[in-house]
Order: sequence, then C-alpha cells, then structure tokens
Amino acid sequence: MDDDQVYPAIGEDGFARLVAAFYRQVPGDSILGPMYPAHDLAGAEQRLRDFLVFRFGGPQRYIEQRGHPRLRMRHAPFPVDERARDRWVQLMTQALDEAEIAGEPRAVLQAFFEHVATFLINRA
Repeated sequence: MDDDQVYPAIGEDGFARLVAAFYRQVPGDSILGPMYPAHDLAGAEQRLRDFLVFRFGGPQRYIEQRGHPRLRMRHAPFPVDERARDRWVQLMTQALDEAEIAGEPRAVLQAFFEHVATFLINRA
C-alpha cells in the first residue's frame, strides 16, 4: 500500500480516532506529558491529525494553515531523546490498537511513526 492510499482506506474518522487515542495517553505520561502544555492539548491534537491526514493522502488543511511541516525545526525546543522516541512510538502503537487500525494501513502508519520518531531525536 502506498502512503497516499491510507487516507482513502481509513478516512477522516480513522485519523480522528487514532490521534484522539494518542492524546488521551499523553497528559498522564511521565516522559511525554511534560512536553505538552496542558492549555494546548486540543491544538496539538488538531495539528497532528491535520498533518497525518495531509501526509497520507487527505485534504491539505495542514499545509494551508501551517505551511511546510518542518518537523525537525518545530520539534527542536523539545528534548527528544531515544527514551522519548520509544515512548512516543509505544503510545502511538497503543493508539493504533485502540482506534482499531489494522492491515496494510496500520503497517504503513507504524513504519512511518517509527521512522519519523527516530528522525526527530535531537538529544543524546
């Protein structure tokens, strides 16, 4: 399955379920929770949802509102070490389970999450 086939396969609802499931875990997480300002959790959820929708073949809301993703620049202020990377992937994997994303779309998303999380490591 190509990346741009994920959105047609799981739709807006699939991405909404996935990202909501992820962000339900964040506030209580000892590693990731402190990186997310409590007053902006809803904003962070919307930005991630819009980014994933855009990245996997859906509407271009993210680009229209925020421009190029510039992921490394946007994440530079946050201490992303290997431990934070692993926890982010763990919570996102649990979110894939909860959102019941399966089959090829899940495989594509899981591979993307692991790759991008590694790419965003910015601390030893």
